[in-house]
Amino acid sequence: MEKINGMSMDIEKSERNKLQALFPQCFKEGKLDIDMLLNLCGEYIDEDFEKYNFQWKGKAECFRIAGKRSTGTLRPTPEESVSFDTTKNLYIEGDNLEVLKLLQTAYFRKVKMIYIDPPYNTGNDFVYNDDFADPIAHYKEVTGQATKSNPESMGRFHTAWLNMMYPRLRLAANLLRDDGAIFVSIDDREVHNTRKICDEVFGEENFIGTILWKKKTNGNNMGVIPPVHDYIVVYAKSADNIGEIGYEVTEDFINKTYSNPDNDPRGVWTTMDLSANHVGPHFSITNSETGDVFLPPEGRYWVFNEEEVMRRIAEGRIIFGKTGKSRPVQKVFAAERLSVTRHGKDVETLEIATK
Repeated sequence: MEKINGMSMDIEKSERNKLQALFPQCFKEGKLDIDMLLNLCGEYIDEDFEKYNFQWKGKAECFRIAGKRSTGTLRPTPEESVSFDTTKNLYIEGDNLEVLKLLQTAYFRKVKMIYIDPPYNTGNDFVYNDDFADPIAHYKEVTGQATKSNPESMGRFHTAWLNMMYPRLRLAANLLRDDGAIFVSIDDREVHNTRKICDEVFGEENFIGTILWKKKTNGNNMGVIPPVHDYIVVYAKSADNIGEIGYEVTEDFINKTYSNPDNDPRGVWTTMDLSANHVGPHFSITNSETGDVFLPPEGRYWVFNEEEVMRRIAEGRIIFGKTGKSRPVQKVFAAERLSVTRHGKDVETLEIATK
């Protein structure tokens, strides 16, 4: 009977064995001779240290963290599940670094699409220590019972974020199929470092593109350029195998969500709230036909300034409900909205929530 050692997949040993099978002459007494490997590949040592390089304090430790095997176990909880025996979905609760290690054995090079929504590095949105020697202390950090965050004042603002992200991206890359892709949500604070890490982990040649998405209607005049957008950085395991990414609004979605009760020439539409819970413009909007005056709901603000609201009312893009007697809302036209879809076969998706 085969014994199970209870440890996650030894990724480093697997990769080392592949390399040794191809280049046995590069291993001496069980150790990799990197200079010999470079020479065999035509990359001769020239002692030139002034090369483009992406380095930070702790990068070498990231490799150790990613390669360290886990002894954790995933425990099913049928009592907390819905349709446990028949569902095709899997939700795993736990530290994402450890979970990624545990997924290696079962999902190594089997996942077609990964979406991650990592901390945007606002200064207080993640715990940067990956030392699990004291699980109670780690739990307190994660649940906000400790004050160990990543403020800019600590002097390692970007470094701490890089040390958190790098091992997780390396492990995520191992899970992707040859025709797989990863989508990384991020904002202006770390989009540049996200590109640099992913260039190194996935290869510059496998960069597919950056999707710019509008997260707010306006930025409430914050800063020189209002922060109204975020990014989704896309990389493929192999750009040659990724296929085509297209944009469409599905007919079924339109039929369920949109209608055109007033025969608007711009086509079918639905409504969207004109207010948001972030600080913004606060003024009264008057329905010129009824004389009714409206303010944003308590604790909320309009998403447009007064001039923009008046322009949109004139264009019929802001209405006072479908009957004309309610609080103002936005008209959103199906023809002006696009949803990203992946053309081809069924997509097996792994979503890693790290916030």
